[in-house]
Amino acid sequence: MGGKTSEANVPAAVAVDLAGLVEYAKGATVSRTIADNDAGTLTLFAFDAGQGLSEHSTPFDAVVQILDGEAELTIGGKLIRAAAGSLVMMPANVPHAVKAVTRFKMFLVMLRAGKGG
Repeated sequence: MGGKTSEANVPAAVAVDLAGLVEYAKGATVSRTIADNDAGTLTLFAFDAGQGLSEHSTPFDAVVQILDGEAELTIGGKLIRAAAGSLVMMPANVPHAVKAVTRFKMFLVMLRAGKGG
């Protein structure tokens, strides 16, 4: 089974508090990769208010779970406001951007396998 092996950064078979695995930093965006393998990546982000990711696209579908705070996501020109508890799908090859309305944390699941990849 060649290829990249899983690089998990949390213990297996343990319930973890996702939001607690990444901390806010004043005036910055902090990220932490939880797992990375051939199927995709799991990454946590903590954005200070006003921070964001400029518009970009990826060749893979992605899922964003807002864990804390509130964000504005622009996907294919459509503005979506999402707060803690919200789940947002971002399709492959569609430009998207993220901006922190308040400081917020999100869990990003990038799906490398399937129709997008």
